[in-house]
Amino acid sequence: MKSWVRYGALGAVRKAGTAVGNLIWPPISPLTGGPVSATGQLEAASWADIHFLDAPWCDTCGLPFSYWVGTGAECGACAARAPAVHKARAAFAYEDKSRQLVLDFKHGGRLDALDQLARWMVRAGPDVLAGAQALIPVPLHPTRLFTRRYNQSALLAKAVSKRTGIPVASEWLVRKRRTPTQAGQSGKARRRNVAGAFAVTAAGRTELPGKTVVLIDDVMTTGATFEACAKPLLNSGATFVNALALSRVVKPTDPTT
Repeated sequence: MKSWVRYGALGAVRKAGTAVGNLIWPPISPLTGGPVSATGQLEAASWADIHFLDAPWCDTCGLPFSYWVGTGAECGACAARAPAVHKARAAFAYEDKSRQLVLDFKHGGRLDALDQLARWMVRAGPDVLAGAQALIPVPLHPTRLFTRRYNQSALLAKAVSKRTGIPVASEWLVRKRRTPTQAGQSGKARRRNVAGAFAVTAAGRTELPGKTVVLIDDVMTTGATFEACAKPLLNSGATFVNALALSRVVKPTDPTT
């Protein structure tokens, strides 16, 4: 009984602290900057601006279908060439309105919506998270991490871990060479750009065998980065490598390019 009273009191203190903080720093929408009821929330009118992804979609890469085509259906690209990533999912489409939300988080230091972003990711990815034994954020090269100050994928992984209880294993995978930005490159160029860029660490080689892991990233465009990460993980003994992104480009494309 005493423990419940203690935790209840702590909860009341936290709520009071949040209420005071909201008075001093009123929460604003991460999408529009307008006032909202709680940190990380969107204004009512903004929900329609975010295209949240859900079935029907490709059972493998999560590319949304315009109509139901049956359980376990795959897009043409995945059917033609199975990706190294077993299953990939994303919370919402990377489009005009949502792009600013992602960029503000990735480059602008807007971390106030992190818990809400993780909530959306968990909602989108129950089938890729089920049975997972570790979350692996897509790593940044140390020089880029120094410039950016934080790895947005690692922050998302920690927030998803907080909601799911799946531990984060940031130390299992490293980016061994700094690659040029993927933005604006063709599918083939993206694949060449990240080929061989990632390596499993000694700790990863020890811990990976027999495990199902989930790669975490902020944006999935063609899937090239996820593929480049998945291959060394599988070669080091992982049973399955799934992927979960905050957002993804939804135009039809080869998910392995």
